[in-house]
Amino acid sequence: MIPHPALTGADPELAALVGAEERRQFDTMKLIASENYVSAAVLEAAGTVLTNKYSEGYPGKRYYEGQQVIDQVETLAIERAKSVFGVEHANVQPYSGSPANLAVYLAFAKPGDTVLGLGLPMGGHLTHGWPVSATGAWFNAVHYGVGRETGRVDLDEVRDLARRHRPKLIFCGGTAVPRTVDFPAFAEIAREVGAVLVADVAHIAGLIAGGAHPSPVGHADVITTTTHKTLRGPRGAMILTSAEHAKAVDKAVFPGLQGGPHNSTTAGIAVALREASTPEFRTYAQGVVANAQALGAALASRGFDLVSGGTDNHLLLVDLTSKDIAGKPAAKALDRAGIELNFNTVPYDTRKPFDPSGLRIGTAAITTRGLGTQHMEGLAGWIDDALSAARKDDEAALDGIAGEVRSLLAGFPMPGLGELPA
Repeated sequence: MIPHPALTGADPELAALVGAEERRQFDTMKLIASENYVSAAVLEAAGTVLTNKYSEGYPGKRYYEGQQVIDQVETLAIERAKSVFGVEHANVQPYSGSPANLAVYLAFAKPGDTVLGLGLPMGGHLTHGWPVSATGAWFNAVHYGVGRETGRVDLDEVRDLARRHRPKLIFCGGTAVPRTVDFPAFAEIAREVGAVLVADVAHIAGLIAGGAHPSPVGHADVITTTTHKTLRGPRGAMILTSAEHAKAVDKAVFPGLQGGPHNSTTAGIAVALREASTPEFRTYAQGVVANAQALGAALASRGFDLVSGGTDNHLLLVDLTSKDIAGKPAAKALDRAGIELNFNTVPYDTRKPFDPSGLRIGTAAITTRGLGTQHMEGLAGWIDDALSAARKDDEAALDGIAGEVRSLLAGFPMPGLGELPA
């Protein structure tokens, strides 16, 4: 484990919890699609004295003195974001993805305006206007879905809804979308009805940066993204725009929604963006997709039903209806077996969101860890065996799988942590 001498001396109870989490992450097959491992460099940057500095405003226009270094840190992150994604403007201050999306509403819409997004049960995000979110409470949200048979976005439905409701904002992308987002088609619909197109690429930003997914740049008016997930940075967010929309976006982030940015997070984002500009990152991004497709094929061969029939990116959405087990007990059993993922609704799910029919699986973290397509067949076998054990309440079998997972992962040092003693 990483030594934490100051923390251990000041708060041994918390230090022990950090050590336990290091051990858990090292020993667990991380398949949560929204998680990844950051590098040691990102960890170091995010834990520096930059956290001591308050910096309301933007580089060159702050409300506190002593910004000589902080301005350079934020400018570095901005310039790297512009370079990696090929955009004219980047705001790197949003605290996370949801505030980034809220800033877009504040910049381009008013309460009561109509917005159009992918429905949450169909793979969209809460902040795309779902009723339990502030965005659904404050705006007139209309939602499109996916085909019942295809599991893919029905662009004819999107166009029909856009023509009928004339939304101010159209969101594309989501949180459980296993297929390529057709940014040009969405852009055409948005232009036809005079809407601002927002591409939420939180899940696929790293794939876009690495050339493994088409980019929304040149199609979407605004792009929002988190900086973790496939991008492998700290937990933050960015808004990418053209110069035309820069002022509106910046004003919405600060002073519209936030105070001072988290400067240590900004530093971690800068490091992650530098890493994302390397050839090695492109290899990783391609490997993420290859692993997801290989794992999908291996699961399908074992009778698992994949929403849309497979994946084009890092994410698999599995409907367990035919497996005689619901998503929640399946996820709990897999966690016991050392395989970490999340239960998830599937399109047209007949079960409740907190006890749904599906699982969401992502391959970004295991690809970062060094696993390749040659490991996906075995992983699919463990998943299948774990669900069989869960149906039989066979705790010993789950423990056995967890031991096999630990043995495999012992040969793949964890980024930011390295090797751990057995």
